Amino acid sequence: MSIIGLVIIGAAAGFLATRLMRIEADIPTTMFIGIMGALIGGLVLRLLVSVMGAMSGFVGAVLGAMLLIWLWQRYRR
Repeated sequence: MSIIGLVIIGAAAGFLATRLMRIEADIPTTMFIGIMGALIGGLVLRLLVSVMGAMSGFVGAVLGAMLLIWLWQRYRR
């Protein structure tokens, strides 16, 4: 999946990840979390995309965004 595709998926993944992790964030922060999570998760899980299809890219994006939220909450204090 291209970087542009990861950015687009990341915006949606950030929204979903913030809801799953039950945090309140403004729209730019949500998009940033999602895009960075998509880049992290998408690049790490690129192998799954080739094996299992495009849906795994979305799963990777959500997992990457959730990881980024967890790190953000843990080290923000």
